[in-house]
Amino acid sequence: MRSGKRRTGYFEEKPELCYSGFGGFCRYDSAGIPSRISGAVKGALEKLIEKGETYMSSENELNQTGFDAIAEAVQKLYPDQEGLYYGTVIPYVLGGNDPLDGVEIWKSGHGIPHWHYITYGFTELYEKESEDPEMSGYGFELTFRLKRGNEEQPPVWPVSLLQNLARYVFSSGNVFGPGHHIDANGPIALETDTRLTALGFHIDPELGELDTPNGRFMFLQAVGLTRDEMEAMMCWNGERFLSELEKEIPLCVTDLSRHSMMEIPAFRTAWQDGMERDGSFTSFLYMDELGAKLENGHAALRLGTGHIQTLVRMLRARVGKGRILFLQSASQAVLFRPGEQAAASEEDGRLVLTLPEDALEELSGVVGAHAGIYMLSNLPLTVELVPTTITDQEGKVLEVIE
Repeated sequence: MRSGKRRTGYFEEKPELCYSGFGGFCRYDSAGIPSRISGAVKGALEKLIEKGETYMSSENELNQTGFDAIAEAVQKLYPDQEGLYYGTVIPYVLGGNDPLDGVEIWKSGHGIPHWHYITYGFTELYEKESEDPEMSGYGFELTFRLKRGNEEQPPVWPVSLLQNLARYVFSSGNVFGPGHHIDANGPIALETDTRLTALGFHIDPELGELDTPNGRFMFLQAVGLTRDEMEAMMCWNGERFLSELEKEIPLCVTDLSRHSMMEIPAFRTAWQDGMERDGSFTSFLYMDELGAKLENGHAALRLGTGHIQTLVRMLRARVGKGRILFLQSASQAVLFRPGEQAAASEEDGRLVLTLPEDALEELSGVVGAHAGIYMLSNLPLTVELVPTTITDQEGKVLEVIE
């Protein structure tokens, strides 16, 4: 993959950016310094080179076939314009904070007028470094489409968003793919009142996949979602959910002002039918408030009420379809699995609950109730539901779910 120190940090306000109005290809001078950087940074890199800390070998021309392949593919989509390129001030390989080499922005009139953001840096832009000849880098570049208003210049916050997603990938090693989602734990655009607090991912409908000399990759579009849309997506198939979304929102353009699609009866019916037909393709659910223990063959679960409705749907859409479901917190894990005989056991240090149909229905009914303590008759299990407190970033209590 890429070399250099991996840095952590998620959804920080601003990456260090360098502005350039030039589109197309990124060129380098004879010392290997990118042309799309400020004079001050160019001077700093020249000093590094004088000390022998070369950004590239001055004896060899930089191989940027991966970079050029992306630029050429996007230029074909927008042949009559130049993109607006934001490059990092200090490259990641020199200790900079931003993993991506840059983000390029294009003005699109396709479908809903919007800005189209495209990353450079998840794939191998220069020399081939990974051992997999078939795939370039992490196997994707991210794109993002933002509904355009009357502004003449594109908003910069999506560049920050994409750089922070890159920090998550580079620091954790977890990659995104079609049908995946991520919870932003707040508005995807900071200091706005948008209801979009999560992202789903699908293959960019216009850019698709691309073969390069460094391997194949996909353009993976990040799509803004409301919280209930994310939870509904988890209870079905992520790719099919986003396909339904695209029927309502051309090209899945992110509109910060929109309401949840789950409020539209026809969309909700399509989701409900799909979930009942296909079940859930998400095997993992994270809950902040989760306690589990097993004593003398009897299990006890402590659950926060905040994600109960999602848990009920996922139990039916996973275990009810013959699939397992993992429930996870920072320190506890529970495995629900289908079976003919109800049982509570412990395997590999985690609680395992085997649920035949009658136990599944009883448990689904219990966890759909209000806060309290409930003992099941079809399963050796006691469930305690505790209120969930929702706070803002300053710790102010916004809601208590009981």
